[in-house]
Amino acid sequence: MTAFVRRQTQAEWGTLTCECRTVNHRYLDPSLRLPDALRPREMAYRERLGQYLARGRVELQFRLEGTDQARSQDPDPVALRQLRQAMVRVEQEIGDTAPVSPLEVLNWPGVLAGGELPEEAIVAAADELLDATLDEVAEQRRREGERLVPLLEERLDAIEAHVAELRRNMPEWREQQRQRLVERLAESGAEPGDERLAQEVAILAQKADVTEELDRLEAHVAEVRAALESAGPVGRRLDFLMQELNREANTLSSKSTAAELTRLAVEIKVLIEQMREQVQNVE
Repeated sequence: MTAFVRRQTQAEWGTLTCECRTVNHRYLDPSLRLPDALRPREMAYRERLGQYLARGRVELQFRLEGTDQARSQDPDPVALRQLRQAMVRVEQEIGDTAPVSPLEVLNWPGVLAGGELPEEAIVAAADELLDATLDEVAEQRRREGERLVPLLEERLDAIEAHVAELRRNMPEWREQQRQRLVERLAESGAEPGDERLAQEVAILAQKADVTEELDRLEAHVAEVRAALESAGPVGRRLDFLMQELNREANTLSSKSTAAELTRLAVEIKVLIEQMREQVQNVE
């Protein structure tokens, strides 16, 4: 299911932004981008994602921007000496090098005294910000799921209507089969009352019987309805049920002995495929 949320918090040490984007995926596939201050929290954040989301490709990103007040403008003498010593060693090894500007020196990590940000405060703010972001992501996905339910219900109703029509017409189609067989046997010289006719009719009726397939289609439709009404993640169960529905529809089509039966079987397969695509959006 798709969702996108961006949240931000500000403090004296700077601005922290959290972005979370989710798209359809069969399983939960998280990808995290964290600033250095939050890297120790990566595993905890992955576990937190799993508590909120059951499936989907998830991109979670934190951005940290420190304020000018959080950084001193006075260079650290110790850091300057260490940097100068390193530059001298580099020149000794590789010869003449391009001159380094004072601005480049000031931008070197650790040169400005007091440049370290308060990691504990940042982590606490990030944890709170993450929960707020994931709350909104889950709510967006819940609303999207609710919008999909009527679409799935509409197709389930259509499948049930097709199954009912198949049941009503099956006796007529069986009789048409029997008549065609009688005509063919008559052409071959067999009498309608011959034992051979009875055997052929019985074999043909057994091969063309789709009662079990219709029963299983109705049972799977009922299971889909129950899953849609249940609480908690149901996406994977719906994936499985779509596979089972499609299997029965394929068998139904392969046993077809009438053009109308074939048409209805194809209609059922189309409805199942439409549901399968929508189910990818269900948590």
